[in-house]
Amino acid sequence: MTETELKRRTREFGLRVMKLVDALPRSPAGRAIGMQLVRCGTAVGANYRAACRGRSRAEFASRLAIVEEEADESAYWLELIIDGHLMNRTRVEPLLREADELTRIFSRSVKTARDKNPKSQIQNPK
Repeated sequence: MTETELKRRTREFGLRVMKLVDALPRSPAGRAIGMQLVRCGTAVGANYRAACRGRSRAEFASRLAIVEEEADESAYWLELIIDGHLMNRTRVEPLLREADELTRIFSRSVKTARDKNPKSQIQNPK
């Protein structure tokens, strides 16, 4: 997948998150989870764009790690929406699958970027 395709995909993910959050119930739980989800869901694309502008491979890898974390956090909040019965499972699962897939993509990308820069201060988890 190219940089341009990933930029488009992460932007689409953010837009889909925004639409889903707008449809959440206006309960205290819906509002709290919605705020968290919209923050991390839109941060995936914003941080990926920042990573693409990284000044070094180490900076690129570091920023990609943030993208991975934001995608994984998005998956967590989507799981809570499903498990807390805030929204129909069939409506949330496609976005949850995309969050999981983005997490896997960026996890592999972080590992590749770190492996190509062995002098980096960023360490792979043991």
